[in-house]
Amino acid sequence: MNLQSRLEALKGRHASLETRIADEDRRPQPDGAALTRLKLEKLRLKEEMERLRTQ
Repeated sequence: MNLQSRLEALKGRHASLETRIADEDRRPQPDGAALTRLKLEKLRLKEEMERLRTQ
């Protein structure tokens, strides 16, 4: 997998996580633990994308 396709895959996963976070946050009683896990994964993906961009 080349760098550009890896970045695109990460962007897609990042966007998917953002949607899942928004969906969970809209629930009447959001699961705080699930939100934390999703946000941490989203942050990890963002950091990985930045690392790949600066190589």
